[in-house]
Amino acid sequence: MRELPKILVAPNGARRDKSAHPALPITVDELIETCRSCAAAGAGGVHAHIRDDAGRHSLDPHRYSDVVTRLADELPGWFVQVTSETAGRFNAADQREMIRALRPRSVSVAVREFVPDASALPSAREIYHWASENGVVIQHICYSKDELERLLGYISDETVPGTSHQVQLVLGSYDGKRISRPEDIEPFIKPMQDFEGNMSFDWMLCAFGQEETDCLLRALELGGKARIGFENSLWNRSGSRARDNAERVAELTNLAGKRGLI
Repeated sequence: MRELPKILVAPNGARRDKSAHPALPITVDELIETCRSCAAAGAGGVHAHIRDDAGRHSLDPHRYSDVVTRLADELPGWFVQVTSETAGRFNAADQREMIRALRPRSVSVAVREFVPDASALPSAREIYHWASENGVVIQHICYSKDELERLLGYISDETVPGTSHQVQLVLGSYDGKRISRPEDIEPFIKPMQDFEGNMSFDWMLCAFGQEETDCLLRALELGGKARIGFENSLWNRSGSRARDNAERVAELTNLAGKRGLI
């Protein structure tokens, strides 16, 4: 399993558009150019969302394949992760179909979307095992400690196979009702630290809002990885609106570098 990079850029997400920020990449060409600038600023890879011709969130495997192929040419060796996010448009069956069709090297999957209830467990177990057998590495997204504990339960009963797991933890929310706070990270990661058995967790954090930078620095201090970009925050640490995704990456890499975290 290839390790997650220390810093992963999430430049667009499934919901925001140009009205949120003119530098938010929507087209494939814009996404590729953003990846170039973010790689130059210090990002080790991308968490990529794609859009359809109308600018709406898409899970089209052909569009994803185009992005993955172009990035392999433009930035050889760069880490490329696709998302399976439903974003209110898709469901778990659509996610499974995209993963099987694309066979990406890395894909993020939200636990609460992939296993919305107990009836979804057999289908989830099947695709988790299929992915493991076919070289598809799943990064499991958890929006709360409860969801992380659910994931650990699936690992324990081998719904999710293997002894090495990639996890994406999420602080805060789009609507701002949940504030991202660095002090919330240690309680969040504790279930992984306390997990019994021969397991390793390669974990990453993302955080919404102006608090993004401080939360990501704390995650790096605690041994995690950082996901940064316009999917989660448009703001610099000072509260000013960032010029583009590369400026967000540069701020984090500069601060983390000064602290010896990268």
